Amino acid sequence: MNIRISGIANDSIVDGEGIRFTVFTQGCPHHCPHCHNPQTHDPNGGYEQDTETILSMIAQNPLLDGITLSGGEPIEQSLPCSILAQQAKKMGLTVWLYTGYTWEQLLCKNDKAIQKLLHFTDVLIDGNFVYELRSLELSFKGSSNQRTIDVQKSLCQNSVVLWQKNTSSF
Repeated sequence: MNIRISGIANDSIVDGEGIRFTVFTQGCPHHCPHCHNPQTHDPNGGYEQDTETILSMIAQNPLLDGITLSGGEPIEQSLPCSILAQQAKKMGLTVWLYTGYTWEQLLCKNDKAIQKLLHFTDVLIDGNFVYELRSLELSFKGSSNQRTIDVQKSLCQNSVVLWQKNTSSF
């Protein structure tokens, strides 16, 4: 299946915990002022890539801790993103997802592909970037209105559970 992307980062350390393979999806309806990736807004921009090709690239990097689906807006391409997430989980990788939508908005969408994507997502950064609330002191997000959500715990508890960094390593 094809996905329209803006680009790929093979070894990011800023798009989630650990070393990550980040897919920047193309197309975003939010158009947040001062967006970090404004080149991803046009849904006709970027280029198409086959999910199998992306998965092959992921499999070739033994140093990865996980993948990150960023944007643009990955929710606008939830079906190919859910395929990437599902296969990454099969490889033993974590999945982080960045979206301008809130957790509550995602749960209200009656879309099986979005629900499948959430099923395979470990951590969700939700909410639009708000320039007036930006801070360089925040881990893995740009503005203080955004939440870092533990998706699996939130789904089990039927309420938002914020993600906490694993400090038991080493």
